[in-house]
Amino acid sequence: MKKLLVFIFALGFFGTAQAQFGVRAGYSGANFSDFDSDAIGGFHAGAYFRKDLGFISVEPGVYYSQKGHTRNESQIAPVVKQDRLNYVDIPVLVRVNFLPFLNVFAGPQGSVLVSRKLEYEDGSSDTSMDPIKGYDISGVVGLGANLPLGLNAQVSYDIGFQSVNYYNQDVKNNVLKISLGFDF
Repeated sequence: MKKLLVFIFALGFFGTAQAQFGVRAGYSGANFSDFDSDAIGGFHAGAYFRKDLGFISVEPGVYYSQKGHTRNESQIAPVVKQDRLNYVDIPVLVRVNFLPFLNVFAGPQGSVLVSRKLEYEDGSSDTSMDPIKGYDISGVVGLGANLPLGLNAQVSYDIGFQSVNYYNQDVKNNVLKISLGFDF
């Protein structure tokens, strides 16, 4: 996986024809799969480098992304109200450009857990990283639109491929993202 990411970044950074650097930010709605919880709202923000290859383009990026869940009930004592997990996401997307303004995309994403904040019903909080896996592997699929003035918009869904081992439970991060970007 690391070799693939390095290759894609090198391809994008060393090729200059039809290359664009940009920034993107937006809303994230995250939850765990196969877990009795509700989605938690958050945000994501970062930068990308897009290399256009005609009908397709390759887009590696680096983003800060909030994930996690909220709970109404908990079997974990003390009762957890919400658990916010903050990751650095590194997606490598391949975009298929159907029209000059519309594209679909998909690709792998590696994520590293950088911080965590547990909030309990009694108002207390905890920032310990245990017991949860410190990395995540997922896939990203979505739809993008190129707007005037260098703006772009997209809707994407991150599908967790492996368990984050949340209190020894087999759960995966799933995140809906709506974002707005700007190409320089």
